[in-house]
Amino acid sequence: MSLVEETGGGLDGLGQLRALMHSGRKPGIMVSLDLDFIEVEAGRAVFAGVPGDHAYNPIGTVHGGYAATLLDSACGCAVHSRLSAGQGYTTLELKVAYHRPITRDTGLVRAEGRVQTQGRRVAFAEATLADAQGRLYATATSTLLVFDLETRAPKKA
Repeated sequence: MSLVEETGGGLDGLGQLRALMHSGRKPGIMVSLDLDFIEVEAGRAVFAGVPGDHAYNPIGTVHGGYAATLLDSACGCAVHSRLSAGQGYTTLELKVAYHRPITRDTGLVRAEGRVQTQGRRVAFAEATLADAQGRLYATATSTLLVFDLETRAPKKA
């Protein structure tokens, strides 16, 4: 069972995400990178984190994957917030543009994702990553596959 099913099973996407936030539980990637899911409404999601040594690469800046993870999470959850109880999604494509380096001195960064369009099978979202002063560090566009969840048969013992 997924964390979303455990905290918000049977709810629509927005309800699931709100239940997850209310539970205080975090999926492993958010624990590993010390990220927080801080806002959600229909078609919009916001994640935040304070980059530090845990996210550094060998050349002395925050690894690009840190920004990409924040942006992918924001895009994905923006789409998730508009799903019905019987739908799921997965990222098909994520394009990230890095505008400036992130370091431990950057401080809090926020990734805000918004749905641009959403159809029966495909959704398009975009996200920005900025610091507390509004300086832009990275942007992303994402294409996501929307699908119907299968009824899962009980596992045999």
